Amino acid sequence: MSAAALHLESLLDRCLDIGASDMHLAHDAPPYFRVQGMLTADESLPRVSEAQMEHWARDLTGQASGPVVRENGSYDGALTSMSGVRFRFNIYKVQSRIHLALRRLDDHFRPLSELGLPESLNKLCLQPYGLVVIAGPTGSGKTTTLATLLDHINQTRRCHLITIEDPVEYVHESKIALVNQRQLGLDTPSFNDALVASMRQDPDVILVGEIRDLTTIRTAITAAETGHLVFTTVHAGDCVGAIERMVSVFPAGEQDGIRRQLALVLRAVVAQHLLVADGSARKPRNNGNGEAEMKGRRVLAAEILIANQAVANLIATGKSNLIYSAMESGMQQGMQTMEHSLASLYLRGDISEQTVNALSRQPAQVFERASRMRTRSTESA
Repeated sequence: MSAAALHLESLLDRCLDIGASDMHLAHDAPPYFRVQGMLTADESLPRVSEAQMEHWARDLTGQASGPVVRENGSYDGALTSMSGVRFRFNIYKVQSRIHLALRRLDDHFRPLSELGLPESLNKLCLQPYGLVVIAGPTGSGKTTTLATLLDHINQTRRCHLITIEDPVEYVHESKIALVNQRQLGLDTPSFNDALVASMRQDPDVILVGEIRDLTTIRTAITAAETGHLVFTTVHAGDCVGAIERMVSVFPAGEQDGIRRQLALVLRAVVAQHLLVADGSARKPRNNGNGEAEMKGRRVLAAEILIANQAVANLIATGKSNLIYSAMESGMQQGMQTMEHSLASLYLRGDISEQTVNALSRQPAQVFERASRMRTRSTESA
């Protein structure tokens, strides 16, 4: 192994040692690490040289000569460190210089309860066909949630599971299911090309890493209509926003038809946010120097929409403003609004009042709900 490759391995080890979720490398700058959501430079480490950046980029892309990155100026991929931990990386250019961002991935599949989601979501894995959407901003754990659901399918269903990813982040070895994972750029030129081809490959379950454009959304809906269970992600802050985002991609004249199609195939939307636990229950951690410092862990706030008949009717008729009322009345079926999730986290002391105010559409409702929860808990005790 070259000196440059060993240097990168040492930085990956440093990332693991300090519990960082992300690492950023750039020419003539020290490595930056994101720990518990806070990005800071590690001035104790030497600055990275331009030659090192070039070497790392060529090693990661396999490009011995010519352009290091794609025509669009970036390159996505994944690597496994010598310690066996997997990282997602993105190589990109800033003023013609190479930069590198790496994100640590879990080295095992965690159960839904450990992620902060109800185990009842595993029922979605039993659906014979339909569309399941995981929504949230970048870095909210969408890929991790999908990996957990797919691992459950892999352990419980005799089926053919095809994933289309950019890049392949979690590696699924075939168990009860036959799993084939395809990577954009290596195995297929686009999500839509791979999705169209997958329907000729006898799949039962299809994962589309992200639906970004009209063609891919249309194909995903068609795949769900024709007897496949399709999982995908959308960048949206809440469940209704995810639905509206998919519909709004289409020309105005097609949107009513797409709403009706979506109403028929949608099974669930899960919208999630990863939050720093800054509430009263956070505990001090030793910083290695004998001193205690407050570093909140991450907690998941999640909104869950199950597409029952009432919700499907609202989607089909474009009455998205009434969906939250349907979610409130559908809690027995596993639905949950973001306000309910935030109230639970606030009541446990996981998050602060400031976090509630920043994320909730209706903060007053969150605090009122948390107060009712506390009263019921006291009475039952």
